[in-house]
Amino acid sequence: MDGILPLWKERGQTSHDCVFKLRKILKTKKIGHSGTLDPDVDGVLPICIGKGTKIVEYLVDSGKVYTGEITLGFSTTTEDRSGDIVEQQALTRPFTKTEIDQAMKELTGTITQIPPMYSAVKVNGKRLYEYARNNETVERPQRKAEIYSFKRISEPVFHEDNTQSWRFEVSCGKGTYVRTLAVDTGKLLGVPAHMSDLTRLKSGGFSKEQSYTIAEVQKAVDEQRVSELLLPVEYGVSEFVQVTIDADLWQKVKNGMRLPFSVFGLQERPEELVAIFYREQLISIYKAHDKYQDMMKPVKVIRTEIGE
Repeated sequence: MDGILPLWKERGQTSHDCVFKLRKILKTKKIGHSGTLDPDVDGVLPICIGKGTKIVEYLVDSGKVYTGEITLGFSTTTEDRSGDIVEQQALTRPFTKTEIDQAMKELTGTITQIPPMYSAVKVNGKRLYEYARNNETVERPQRKAEIYSFKRISEPVFHEDNTQSWRFEVSCGKGTYVRTLAVDTGKLLGVPAHMSDLTRLKSGGFSKEQSYTIAEVQKAVDEQRVSELLLPVEYGVSEFVQVTIDADLWQKVKNGMRLPFSVFGLQERPEELVAIFYREQLISIYKAHDKYQDMMKPVKVIRTEIGE
Protein backbone atom coordinates (compact mmCIF):
# COMPACT_ATOMS: atom_id res chain seq x y z
CA MET A 1 0.00 0.00 0.00
CA ASP A 2 1.63 3.22 -1.22
CA GLY A 3 0.25 6.72 -1.44
CA ILE A 4 -0.94 9.80 0.40
CA LEU A 5 -4.05 9.98 2.54
CA PRO A 6 -5.35 13.48 3.35
CA LEU A 7 -6.67 12.97 6.88
CA TRP A 8 -9.00 15.30 8.77
CA LYS A 9 -7.60 15.25 12.31
CA GLU A 10 -10.30 15.78 14.88
CA ARG A 11 -9.80 17.57 18.17
CA GLY A 12 -8.72 15.69 21.25
CA GLN A 13 -6.12 13.49 19.55
CA THR A 14 -2.45 14.04 18.77
CA SER A 15 -0.91 13.61 15.33
CA HIS A 16 0.89 10.56 16.74
CA ASP A 17 -2.46 9.12 17.90
CA CYS A 18 -3.68 9.35 14.29
CA VAL A 19 -0.65 7.50 12.94
CA PHE A 20 -0.99 4.81 15.65
CA LYS A 21 -4.67 4.22 14.82
CA LEU A 22 -4.06 4.16 11.06
CA ARG A 23 -1.29 1.59 11.43
CA LYS A 24 -3.83 -0.73 13.05
CA ILE A 25 -6.64 0.05 10.60
CA LEU A 26 -4.48 -0.25 7.47
CA LYS A 27 -2.34 -3.07 8.91
CA THR A 28 0.94 -1.45 7.88
CA LYS A 29 3.77 0.07 9.92
CA LYS A 30 5.20 2.32 7.21
CA ILE A 31 3.14 5.44 7.91
CA GLY A 32 4.19 9.01 8.63
CA HIS A 33 2.51 12.39 8.90
CA SER A 34 3.33 15.78 7.45
CA GLY A 35 3.13 18.77 9.79
CA THR A 36 2.13 18.14 13.42
CA LEU A 37 -1.16 19.52 14.75
CA ASP A 38 -1.72 20.18 18.46
CA PRO A 39 -4.40 18.06 20.20
CA ASP A 40 -6.91 20.91 20.45
CA VAL A 41 -6.48 21.88 16.78
CA ASP A 42 -8.42 20.15 14.02
CA GLY A 43 -7.65 20.16 10.33
CA VAL A 44 -5.84 18.67 7.36
CA LEU A 45 -3.04 16.25 8.27
CA PRO A 46 -1.46 14.60 5.19
CA ILE A 47 -0.58 10.97 5.94
CA CYS A 48 2.10 9.22 3.85
CA ILE A 49 1.93 5.45 3.44
CA GLY A 50 4.54 3.01 2.10
CA LYS A 51 6.68 4.71 -0.55
CA GLY A 52 4.77 7.88 0.21
CA THR A 53 6.90 8.23 3.36
CA LYS A 54 9.85 9.07 1.09
CA ILE A 55 8.27 12.37 0.12
CA VAL A 56 6.84 13.43 3.48
CA GLU A 57 9.45 16.18 3.85
CA TYR A 58 8.29 17.84 0.62
CA LEU A 59 4.72 18.01 1.87
CA VAL A 60 5.98 19.66 5.06
CA ASP A 61 7.69 22.32 2.94
CA SER A 62 4.46 23.38 1.25
CA GLY A 63 2.33 26.30 2.43
CA LYS A 64 -0.58 26.05 4.84
CA VAL A 65 -3.86 27.88 5.40
CA TYR A 66 -5.51 28.24 8.81
CA THR A 67 -8.57 29.86 10.25
CA GLY A 68 -8.84 30.69 13.91
CA GLU A 69 -9.57 33.22 16.63
CA ILE A 70 -7.45 35.79 18.48
CA THR A 71 -8.46 36.94 21.96
CA LEU A 72 -7.06 40.10 23.56
CA GLY A 73 -6.96 40.62 27.33
CA PHE A 74 -4.78 37.80 28.60
CA SER A 75 -1.84 35.62 27.51
CA THR A 76 -1.06 32.00 28.42
CA THR A 77 1.96 29.77 28.92
CA THR A 78 1.26 27.88 25.68
CA GLU A 79 0.08 30.94 23.70
CA ASP A 80 -3.27 29.19 23.13
CA ARG A 81 -6.36 28.53 25.24
CA SER A 82 -4.97 25.30 26.77
CA GLY A 83 -2.30 27.06 28.83
CA ASP A 84 -2.31 28.77 32.21
CA ILE A 85 -2.81 32.53 32.30
CA VAL A 86 0.47 34.40 32.73
CA GLU A 87 -0.63 37.99 32.12
CA GLN A 88 -4.03 39.61 32.29
CA GLN A 89 -5.14 43.13 31.39
CA ALA A 90 -8.75 44.21 31.22
CA LEU A 91 -9.35 46.27 28.08
CA THR A 92 -10.59 49.78 28.81
CA ARG A 93 -12.15 50.02 25.35
CA PRO A 94 -12.62 47.86 22.26
CA PHE A 95 -9.99 48.23 19.56
CA THR A 96 -11.33 49.48 16.25
CA LYS A 97 -11.31 47.39 13.10
CA THR A 98 -8.77 49.81 11.63
CA GLU A 99 -6.39 49.33 14.57
CA ILE A 100 -6.73 45.54 14.41
CA ASP A 101 -6.31 45.36 10.64
CA GLN A 102 -3.21 47.58 10.76
CA ALA A 103 -1.57 45.38 13.41
CA MET A 104 -2.27 42.25 11.35
CA LYS A 105 -0.95 43.93 8.22
CA GLU A 106 2.37 44.59 9.98
CA LEU A 107 2.73 40.83 10.50
CA THR A 108 2.60 39.92 6.81
CA GLY A 109 5.57 39.25 4.54
CA THR A 110 8.87 37.92 5.93
CA ILE A 111 8.74 38.28 9.69
CA THR A 112 10.85 37.15 12.66
CA GLN A 113 9.28 34.89 15.29
CA ILE A 114 10.47 33.57 18.62
CA PRO A 115 9.08 30.02 19.04
CA PRO A 116 6.77 29.37 22.02
CA MET A 117 8.30 27.66 25.05
CA TYR A 118 5.75 24.89 24.51
CA SER A 119 7.09 23.86 21.10
CA ALA A 120 9.29 21.09 19.68
CA VAL A 121 12.19 23.38 18.70
CA LYS A 122 15.48 22.01 20.05
CA VAL A 123 17.92 24.14 22.06
CA ASN A 124 21.13 22.48 23.31
CA GLY A 125 19.73 19.04 22.49
CA LYS A 126 16.47 19.47 24.41
CA ARG A 127 13.06 20.48 23.10
CA LEU A 128 11.66 23.74 24.39
CA TYR A 129 8.60 22.05 25.89
CA GLU A 130 10.94 19.94 28.06
CA TYR A 131 12.44 23.11 29.53
CA ALA A 132 8.94 24.56 30.00
CA ARG A 133 7.67 21.49 31.84
CA ASN A 134 10.65 21.71 34.22
CA ASN A 135 10.02 25.44 34.77
CA GLU A 136 13.41 26.20 33.21
CA THR A 137 14.10 29.22 31.05
CA VAL A 138 16.36 29.21 28.02
CA GLU A 139 17.14 31.66 25.27
CA ARG A 140 14.99 30.86 22.26
CA PRO A 141 16.34 31.19 18.72
CA GLN A 142 14.72 33.65 16.36
CA ARG A 143 13.25 32.21 13.18
CA LYS A 144 12.11 33.69 9.88
CA ALA A 145 8.56 32.98 8.76
CA GLU A 146 6.72 33.77 5.53
CA ILE A 147 3.22 35.15 6.03
CA TYR A 148 1.51 35.44 2.64
CA SER A 149 -1.73 36.85 4.04
CA PHE A 150 -3.11 37.49 7.53
CA LYS A 151 -6.57 39.01 7.69
CA ARG A 152 -9.59 39.45 9.93
CA ILE A 153 -12.66 37.54 8.71
CA SER A 154 -15.25 38.53 11.32
CA GLU A 155 -16.44 41.54 13.26
CA PRO A 156 -14.48 42.09 16.51
CA VAL A 157 -16.56 41.22 19.59
CA PHE A 158 -16.08 43.00 22.94
CA HIS A 159 -16.98 40.67 25.80
CA GLU A 160 -18.40 41.33 29.28
CA ASP A 161 -15.10 40.28 30.90
CA ASN A 162 -13.34 43.13 29.05
CA THR A 163 -11.68 40.91 26.47
CA GLN A 164 -12.03 41.20 22.71
CA SER A 165 -11.88 38.56 20.00
CA TRP A 166 -12.25 38.07 16.26
CA ARG A 167 -11.80 35.37 13.63
CA PHE A 168 -8.85 35.37 11.24
CA GLU A 169 -7.44 33.51 8.24
CA VAL A 170 -3.72 33.12 7.59
CA SER A 171 -1.79 31.69 4.66
CA CYS A 172 1.82 30.96 5.61
CA GLY A 173 5.00 29.04 4.85
CA LYS A 174 6.52 26.12 6.77
CA GLY A 175 7.63 26.59 10.36
CA THR A 176 5.18 29.38 11.15
CA TYR A 177 3.80 29.48 14.69
CA VAL A 178 0.24 30.75 14.33
CA ARG A 179 -0.03 30.95 18.13
CA THR A 180 2.82 33.43 18.10
CA LEU A 181 1.10 35.49 15.39
CA ALA A 182 -1.80 35.95 17.80
CA VAL A 183 0.51 36.94 20.66
CA ASP A 184 2.45 39.35 18.45
CA THR A 185 -0.79 40.96 17.24
CA GLY A 186 -1.56 41.74 20.88
CA LYS A 187 1.93 43.13 21.43
CA LEU A 188 1.47 45.54 18.51
CA LEU A 189 -1.79 46.68 20.12
CA GLY A 190 -0.12 46.95 23.51
CA VAL A 191 -2.08 44.22 25.32
CA PRO A 192 -1.62 40.52 26.18
CA ALA A 193 -3.21 38.08 23.72
CA HIS A 194 -3.49 34.42 22.81
CA MET A 195 -4.84 32.19 20.06
CA SER A 196 -8.21 30.96 21.29
CA ASP A 197 -9.12 28.67 18.37
CA LEU A 198 -7.44 27.13 15.30
CA THR A 199 -8.31 24.91 12.34
CA ARG A 200 -5.98 24.00 9.47
CA LEU A 201 -7.85 24.23 6.18
CA LYS A 202 -5.01 23.37 3.77
CA SER A 203 -1.68 21.54 4.01
CA GLY A 204 0.58 19.74 1.57
CA GLY A 205 -1.61 20.81 -1.34
CA PHE A 206 -4.68 19.17 0.26
CA SER A 207 -7.87 20.89 1.37
CA LYS A 208 -10.58 20.13 3.91
CA GLU A 209 -12.86 18.94 1.10
CA GLN A 210 -10.32 16.25 0.07
CA SER A 211 -9.82 14.91 3.58
CA TYR A 212 -11.24 11.90 5.44
CA THR A 213 -11.75 11.24 9.15
CA ILE A 214 -10.37 8.12 10.81
CA ALA A 215 -13.93 6.77 11.03
CA GLU A 216 -14.32 7.20 7.26
CA VAL A 217 -11.02 5.40 6.66
CA GLN A 218 -12.18 2.51 8.86
CA LYS A 219 -15.45 2.32 6.94
CA ALA A 220 -13.58 2.26 3.61
CA VAL A 221 -11.37 -0.59 4.87
CA ASP A 222 -14.42 -2.54 6.04
CA GLU A 223 -15.98 -2.09 2.59
CA GLN A 224 -12.67 -2.98 0.84
CA ARG A 225 -12.45 0.32 -1.01
CA VAL A 226 -9.63 2.08 0.88
CA SER A 227 -7.67 2.44 -2.38
CA GLU A 228 -10.30 5.01 -3.43
CA LEU A 229 -9.12 7.28 -0.60
CA LEU A 230 -5.41 7.13 -1.43
CA LEU A 231 -3.76 9.58 -3.77
CA PRO A 232 -0.66 8.41 -5.67
CA VAL A 233 2.84 9.19 -4.40
CA GLU A 234 3.25 11.35 -7.52
CA TYR A 235 0.73 13.85 -6.14
CA GLY A 236 3.32 14.96 -3.58
CA VAL A 237 5.65 16.33 -6.27
CA SER A 238 2.99 17.91 -8.50
CA GLU A 239 4.60 21.35 -8.13
CA PHE A 240 8.14 20.14 -8.91
CA VAL A 241 9.86 20.49 -12.27
CA GLN A 242 9.06 17.13 -13.89
CA VAL A 243 11.12 15.18 -16.41
CA THR A 244 10.16 11.94 -18.17
CA ILE A 245 13.03 9.65 -19.18
CA ASP A 246 13.49 6.68 -21.53
CA ALA A 247 14.49 3.09 -20.78
CA ASP A 248 18.24 3.71 -21.25
CA LEU A 249 18.30 6.59 -18.78
CA TRP A 250 16.07 4.67 -16.38
CA GLN A 251 18.83 2.09 -15.87
CA LYS A 252 21.21 4.84 -14.75
CA VAL A 253 18.74 6.78 -12.63
CA LYS A 254 17.51 3.76 -10.66
CA ASN A 255 21.12 3.07 -9.68
CA GLY A 256 21.52 6.60 -8.34
CA MET A 257 24.04 7.80 -10.90
CA ARG A 258 25.27 11.38 -11.08
CA LEU A 259 24.34 12.75 -14.52
CA PRO A 260 24.64 15.97 -16.58
CA PHE A 261 21.46 18.05 -16.45
CA SER A 262 21.47 18.15 -20.25
CA VAL A 263 20.60 14.42 -20.48
CA PHE A 264 17.27 15.25 -18.83
CA GLY A 265 16.47 17.74 -21.56
CA LEU A 266 17.05 20.72 -19.27
CA GLN A 267 18.44 23.83 -20.95
CA GLU A 268 20.08 25.25 -17.83
CA ARG A 269 21.17 24.27 -14.34
CA PRO A 270 17.99 23.82 -12.26
CA GLU A 271 17.56 25.90 -9.12
CA GLU A 272 14.81 23.68 -7.71
CA LEU A 273 14.36 19.94 -7.16
CA VAL A 274 13.51 17.89 -10.24
CA ALA A 275 11.10 14.93 -10.17
CA ILE A 276 12.15 12.13 -12.54
CA PHE A 277 9.40 9.98 -14.07
CA TYR A 278 9.50 6.72 -16.05
CA ARG A 279 6.34 5.10 -17.39
CA GLU A 280 4.27 7.67 -15.49
CA GLN A 281 5.75 6.67 -12.15
CA LEU A 282 7.95 8.81 -9.91
CA ILE A 283 11.30 7.07 -9.63
CA SER A 284 13.73 9.64 -8.25
CA ILE A 285 14.27 13.23 -7.15
CA TYR A 286 17.37 15.01 -8.41
CA LYS A 287 19.00 18.36 -7.71
CA ALA A 288 21.92 20.36 -9.08
CA HIS A 289 25.28 19.04 -7.87
CA ASP A 290 26.93 21.23 -5.22
CA LYS A 291 30.42 20.91 -6.74
CA TYR A 292 30.05 20.18 -10.46
CA GLN A 293 28.14 22.92 -12.26
CA ASP A 294 26.96 20.79 -15.18
CA MET A 295 25.93 17.77 -13.11
CA MET A 296 22.89 16.63 -11.15
CA LYS A 297 22.74 14.12 -8.33
CA PRO A 298 19.92 12.11 -6.75
CA VAL A 299 18.42 13.41 -3.52
CA LYS A 300 16.16 10.42 -3.08
CA VAL A 301 15.49 7.24 -5.06
CA ILE A 302 11.77 6.42 -4.82
CA ARG A 303 11.54 3.25 -6.93
CA THR A 304 14.03 0.76 -8.32
CA GLU A 305 11.36 -1.40 -9.95
CA ILE A 306 8.51 -0.23 -12.15
CA GLY A 307 5.12 -1.46 -11.00
CA GLU A 308 6.17 -1.55 -7.35
